[in-house]
Amino acid sequence: MRAATIGAPVLAVLTVLLVTRCVAAGPDAHSAAGHMPLHSNVTSAPTGAPAGANATDVAWLQLMIPMTEQAIRLMESAPARTSNARIIRLAAEMSAVHLRQSRTLRDLLRRIGAPLTNMHEGHNMPGMVTAAELQSIEQVGDAAFDRLFTQHIGEYLRQSVLIAGGEQQSGADRDTTAFAATLAKARAGDLAQLTGDAADGDARGSGGSGSGSATKGGDVGSPTSRPLVQVNDAPSADVS
Repeated sequence: MRAATIGAPVLAVLTVLLVTRCVAAGPDAHSAAGHMPLHSNVTSAPTGAPAGANATDVAWLQLMIPMTEQAIRLMESAPARTSNARIIRLAAEMSAVHLRQSRTLRDLLRRIGAPLTNMHEGHNMPGMVTAAELQSIEQVGDAAFDRLFTQHIGEYLRQSVLIAGGEQQSGADRDTTAFAATLAKARAGDLAQLTGDAADGDARGSGGSGSGSATKGGDVGSPTSRPLVQVNDAPSADVS
């Protein structure tokens, strides 16, 4: 997944920014047209969509579905890659919940009438665990896997909360914006649990001195030791 810093005064535009700024995993993965503003199938709600559904609803759903399903693949690989009981437990708990969330996201998109095809396949973008990254992560085990799992799932959860805030502020479909609020709250809780588990593990590994901070060295942030997306002076989404 690609680390990026996007400054924006209004969180409401974040969903569209992330969709339009996605980057191909390789230079030949798709044409330059893929970096142009949203295509016509997401610039307006499909004909026959529920009254009030708009482009932000469609863009958010079409982004969150592949983000969620790729993260679930990483979660489901944990039992075979690590002996860390905390990671295995957390991955199992999250994958069960996120599978249900994925079904709801698909149901909402189907109800709006937009295509279920993955518009972001092969893209390297904030919050997305790519197929290449999954393949690399599945070649390592135990401590190395734990570190990469925490990094990538942490990035995914942060981005989920941020772009759900954009949907809540700019989306128009009542059911979709309501689910965005529910999802943001749930994933903020997942992130708190993930970072708490990582901090506990670091403290134990350093003899309980606390020198192994969860925010130091990128343990629970992105591989670049900072959040994937920073929103300057943006109003915080309500994820309490």
